Amino acid sequence: MRQVLDLCLSNVKSPGIVDRPVHQFLPHQNYLCHIGAASRPIWRIITLAARVNRCARKLQGSEVSRNGQGERMPADIGLVGLGVMGSNIAWNIADHGYTVAVHNHAPEKQKRFLEHSSPKQKVVGCEDYAALCAQFEGPRIILMMVTAGEVVDLVIEGLLPHLRPGDVLIDGGNSFYLDTERRYADLREQGIRFLGLGVSGGEEGARYGPSLMPGGDPEAWPLVRELLQAIAAKADDGEPCCRWVGEGGAGHYVKMIHNGIEYGDMQLIAEAWDLMFRGLDIPMADLAGIFAEWNQGVLSSYLVEITAQILRIQDPDGEARVLRILDSAGQKGTGRWTAIDALQLGVPLTLIGEAVFARMLSARKQERQQAAAVLGEPSGHFAGERGQAVEALREALYAAKIVSYAQGFMQMREAAKENGWNLAFGDIAMLWRAGCIIRSRFLSDIKTAFDKAPGLENLLLDEFFANALMQADAGWRETIKLGVGLQVPLPALGAALAFYDGYRSATVPANLLQAQRDYFGAHTYRRVDRPEQVFHTRWTENGAPEEIQS
Repeated sequence: MRQVLDLCLSNVKSPGIVDRPVHQFLPHQNYLCHIGAASRPIWRIITLAARVNRCARKLQGSEVSRNGQGERMPADIGLVGLGVMGSNIAWNIADHGYTVAVHNHAPEKQKRFLEHSSPKQKVVGCEDYAALCAQFEGPRIILMMVTAGEVVDLVIEGLLPHLRPGDVLIDGGNSFYLDTERRYADLREQGIRFLGLGVSGGEEGARYGPSLMPGGDPEAWPLVRELLQAIAAKADDGEPCCRWVGEGGAGHYVKMIHNGIEYGDMQLIAEAWDLMFRGLDIPMADLAGIFAEWNQGVLSSYLVEITAQILRIQDPDGEARVLRILDSAGQKGTGRWTAIDALQLGVPLTLIGEAVFARMLSARKQERQQAAAVLGEPSGHFAGERGQAVEALREALYAAKIVSYAQGFMQMREAAKENGWNLAFGDIAMLWRAGCIIRSRFLSDIKTAFDKAPGLENLLLDEFFANALMQADAGWRETIKLGVGLQVPLPALGAALAFYDGYRSATVPANLLQAQRDYFGAHTYRRVDRPEQVFHTRWTENGAPEEIQS
């Protein structure tokens, strides 16, 4: 009994431990269940230690915060990181009636957050991780909204001394999925339930309803489901854009693919605008109207909608604001991750890859200026009918957009096989119907396609999308020819068409590639008439004899 008391009191004096329930100080959290009637005096010692524990918490300022009326305010969730996304998602949570305990490493930023919070919102500022974790009465649920990479590991390291088995840690940043896999495995060994939460929608989405893609520890999902689905965007049918994705790094992987598709969509729209503005010489005001009209049909999407709005904004002198923006695109790495992962999985992610490369080319502004001086600026003159060209471009944009999603879902299918994830592709499409950057009209058609054929290898094989591509075929090809003739680069639109033609080709010239490989490297090949056997030709000896390899 003396040992139990000493253990309890010694832990009360330890920094960062005073906020823990006394049963945590015993050798095992189930220990109390095995105390028999003969050992009842131990209960008195534990009760005494609990009282000392509470007194120590009050003395150290770790008592659960109270509101202005003196009522206790135990936290429903803690949040670390009050940048743009963190602040807005904290206010979103508070708007739904939850009490949010917050901490930011920069005190002045936390102070500003609290000053801008509504008096009706139950938010509690905490000076350190110990105080943050002391705000809970039940299992701690802490959402990290910090920069991906080493910062996430540092925050986890700082929080761990104040956590206990059963607590939930959520990473809501754009973390690389393999980092999430590692953290999930490490924390699971310590009894901490870890989630990697993909968050899409930007500042506005975080504030009023983002698309959320949770993955990680399945045992944590029931503990956070109600809260996350409450703050998530709602589709037109009222369904929250938040569903369980899968174990380990699945949530962050799906968010990575989402961002890759986003790269592709943005590049396609930029190419369409460039072809109309530079190639067809259509005035900016008219271009805004064209995109607004497109947004009323099959191209209806968030990115097309905001493009129309962007093109309407002018500087005081009447010049379109977009023309004053430096043509050097930034990127945070998620598109590059998607392209690299596709190479590792052997997925032909041609459109999204070109979109990433286009941003890289745009970043070489000075080099491009030098090339323009040496090689000459691209120039071309359009002499056709603009209305027909714009309609053909609309068809090309729609078809290429379908290819972008098809490639993204193809990559997710391969990743699911590689990582043992059971991804529900139709449900993933539903996550993107509202709140996120790539929300668009045909996401419901993707859901329908996978509901009809859960084992669908590629969206292009679905009847709806196959028919859409065949109907857009002529306009798609006219657009590419127009871009080539006018010397306006269309890397993503062109890559999409090349993929479409390659994917539907029963025969491709890879047989010549294999012959070349066998010639210079004896890499062998298989024959179409005997595919089960492996062959090598002695090419420098007039092609004979052909050898069968064992």
